[in-house]
Amino acid sequence: MNVTATDLPGVLIIEPDVYYDERGFFLESWRQPRYADAGITRPFVQDCHSRSRKGVLRGMHLQILHAQAKLCRVVAGAVQDVVVDVRRDSPCFGRWVAVELSAENFRQIYVPRGFLHGYLALTDHVEFLYKCDNLYTPGDECGVCWNDPTISIAWRLGADPILSAKDAALPSLADLPRDRFPSVAETK
Repeated sequence: MNVTATDLPGVLIIEPDVYYDERGFFLESWRQPRYADAGITRPFVQDCHSRSRKGVLRGMHLQILHAQAKLCRVVAGAVQDVVVDVRRDSPCFGRWVAVELSAENFRQIYVPRGFLHGYLALTDHVEFLYKCDNLYTPGDECGVCWNDPTISIAWRLGADPILSAKDAALPSLADLPRDRFPSVAETK
């Protein structure tokens, strides 16, 4: 397994070892001791699975009081996965990283607590899986609009994205009080 740190503290790109033979392939998508060695020590309590078509953009989301760390991967198709640091006292506040996750490259991304997360479906059919270290709590969600000019994410769009009504109505980062977001210490 190859683990690469990104420019954002705690955000990791994981490339599992993949073993191919005439039957296909095999990989371990999660093995607690190996991921703990990489610094991913929170216990996961919920698995989620979404399906999207090309052009769907889901994001940018996080939970505040019931924060979630996520381990994300794609099992069909490809996405541009984006993570934004919104820990209020982080020197990286408002900075983002992006990585392509696909069924072909097997990459995973670890998103720590205190980071906005979203992704854009790049192919006609996407199956996106992620583990969470805390349960989804309705009413505890927060989000920022996908095209926030202060963040300036370079989305790989060919046209306007397909958004849910909820995502289309998200505010900009500047419209949210910074003290609403967790501190670095609160996300440990």
